[in-house]
Amino acid sequence: MSRIFFTACAVICLAVAATADQMKLAVTTSFHNSGLADVLIPEIKKDLDLEVQLLVVGTGQAIRLGAAGDVDAILVHSKNSEETFVAEGNATQRTEIMFNDFVLIGPSSDPVGISKAETVVGAVAKIAKNKALFVSRGDDSGTHKKELALWSLANIGASDRDIAWYKEVGAGMGAALNTASGLNAYIISDRASWLKFGNKGDLKLLYAGDTLLFNQYAYLPVNQAKHDHVNSEQAEVLGNWLVSDRAKNLINGYKLLGEQLFQFNGSQ
Repeated sequence: MSRIFFTACAVICLAVAATADQMKLAVTTSFHNSGLADVLIPEIKKDLDLEVQLLVVGTGQAIRLGAAGDVDAILVHSKNSEETFVAEGNATQRTEIMFNDFVLIGPSSDPVGISKAETVVGAVAKIAKNKALFVSRGDDSGTHKKELALWSLANIGASDRDIAWYKEVGAGMGAALNTASGLNAYIISDRASWLKFGNKGDLKLLYAGDTLLFNQYAYLPVNQAKHDHVNSEQAEVLGNWLVSDRAKNLINGYKLLGEQLFQFNGSQ
């Protein structure tokens, strides 16, 4: 009996030890779709012996998961929302990690001429004026938030975006790009997801470079003072790794078709 008891205890202890270094991280679909997660997560495991369980969602949903204490940290890309998240006491800090940019994609023929626009606001105004097919993620993601901000700057309200040409899919970047490819429609994407996307069809990158299209990613550990069950210790360990030279080399070294997908700008 005693042998069975001690064996059972040993199994339980091993199970606890095996799950001790784990944490949940809500990340944007672009972090996942770009392939960067496949580069970083195995290296995090090697370096830290830390199992990072990813929840791949849009920025809005990631922020809600963090506020509810359902994850230990979030990695997202919508500065205004992140600063509100911190101000409300949901995170202990906001740490910038890397950036890339948003780009406007559309039919190679570019029927409304957005490639000739002087500004990105002018480009989206052309799409609305001509009622050209446009696919929106419509999912409260960082990309969707950026898109809505651009419509606002162009004075294109929700009532102006008629469903005859404005198609909300309520899905991640990959699904939205697939829809745009099928419809041969315009769409806003982060550059990394566009480069990684395989079903381009007749779509091509038509507009980039405006400073409004800057796309910063940040890491926010959930505040343990609000949710005492969160794994703040491992969230801090991961946060320190994400601003290390090791992470810098991996992030800057990740390229596709010779093009760098993200630029590290974290600092310790």
